[in-house]
Amino acid sequence: QVQLVESGGGSVYSGGSLRLSCAASGSISDLNVMDWYRQAPGKQREKVAAITIGAWPWYSESVKGRFTLSTDDAKNTMFLQMDKLNQGDTAVYYCHATRDWGDWVADYWGQGTQVNVSS
Repeated sequence: QVQLVESGGGSVYSGGSLRLSCAASGSISDLNVMDWYRQAPGKQREKVAAITIGAWPWYSESVKGRFTLSTDDAKNTMFLQMDKLNQGDTAVYYCHATRDWGDWVADYWGQGTQVNVSS
């Protein structure tokens, strides 16, 4: 089992920044993919950033150039630095990871952290 715990959400004004953290219960080097999703009220959950362990991050067009995904292997933590936030970024942000156990691939989700951006 892998547990993911997000932190760092909060309320900011447009143009502000927040840094989200996702702490994994085990080594992130054992994971295959780690990513960030978000879900705004009344909308479907969307992926905004992802990293295949050992590769370069991917970003959705809506956040490219403003969000930065990074990992700290020593702390088993993934981060999402969010800059130039706008009201369209208001959502619950979820950390997600997959791990290939050989016979199956498991999905793991964090509990979510709320981000509110006001004008």
